[in-house]
Amino acid sequence: MTQTGNDTTVVIVGGGVAGLALGTFLVRKGIDCVVLEKNSREYVEQRQRAGSLDAVGVSVLNEWGVGEAVQGDRHDGSTAGMPLLIDGELRQWRRGGHGGEEGTGGVFCPQQILVRNLIRIFLRDGGDLRFEAADVSLHDIETDRPLVRYRDVQGTTRTLRCDVVAGGDGYQGVSRTAFPDDVLTCRTHEFGYAWLSVMAAVPADPLSVLAVHSRGFAAKITRGPDRSRIYLQCPLTDTVGQWPDERIWSELEARFGGPVEPRGRILSKQVVPLRGVVFSPMSHGRLHLLGDAAHLIPPMSAEGMSLAVHDADVLARAIVRQVEKQDSTLLDGYSDTCLHHTWERQAAAVALTDLMHDSGDASYTGEFRRQIARKNLEAMLEPLEAHHENA
Repeated sequence: MTQTGNDTTVVIVGGGVAGLALGTFLVRKGIDCVVLEKNSREYVEQRQRAGSLDAVGVSVLNEWGVGEAVQGDRHDGSTAGMPLLIDGELRQWRRGGHGGEEGTGGVFCPQQILVRNLIRIFLRDGGDLRFEAADVSLHDIETDRPLVRYRDVQGTTRTLRCDVVAGGDGYQGVSRTAFPDDVLTCRTHEFGYAWLSVMAAVPADPLSVLAVHSRGFAAKITRGPDRSRIYLQCPLTDTVGQWPDERIWSELEARFGGPVEPRGRILSKQVVPLRGVVFSPMSHGRLHLLGDAAHLIPPMSAEGMSLAVHDADVLARAIVRQVEKQDSTLLDGYSDTCLHHTWERQAAAVALTDLMHDSGDASYTGEFRRQIARKNLEAMLEPLEAHHENA
């Protein structure tokens, strides 16, 4: 595979968690790769998104010898470790009743921290990372010598010949557009409501709080020592202009059932429709998709980073097998392997999203569904009597 005279073995499009994890795994096995990222290093290292990595994701990083990339506060990898408020009343998850076995293997790790650490490790280990790579396009992916064209920071058009292209450039990226229209299938589930997603300059203590309320779902989750992400369920038709800062804080307090302190400066806000998306297949020719380029998982599950690391692990092992043993079995099965895992996680994420939202505002799915969801939720919680006795 490497005896082709190509410029590199693997070109990775996208310098997010998926692309950087894959590149880091490969260079640690001595496999040449180039990572192309359209944004600047400063932008990528400050971009704040999902902030949780499950126990399996942490284990994967450790297995590749890059556990140092994770910095964060330990949690059990599920909502079970998060305080839950139901109509303002604090409830406790039933021990062992949700999120699998008890453990402390997952971490709250803001994406920018993981990305920053992966960049440092990748470059330290000799990786080739090219920021501000503009106008990336993929060619000849159905041949044994794919070509990637881009424009560098000086404005010069560059080309790279390689054996494998990995598309980890996100939902809005260009990699997926290289698939023929009659090959790629998109399957989508729309939940019918949105989250107002707010970044606030305040610490989160505790690190994460979820709330079910008749006014809608709400959450406050850490994004670092002095940042919190606030989520408020809202109609799809809402706009940011309908949510001035004061309304955000007062609505969060209403759904939490009490004062929220400290309040702080609102740094950003956007309305995000909740959906699940899966593209299939994840491979065509020598191009393989990973991370958000291949799937979007409902944010209620907080599994976006974990899925990205999973894809990177599976693809890295497949490429290593091909390079070291000229065995393409794992690479040929990459799409099926990852899609099986993706659909498993999507199923769990959709069930959890429905449960937490149907339990609250009945205007979306009706009172019948709300009552059913409340009963299902109660089965996952300690009884009220036991909670009150221990209070």
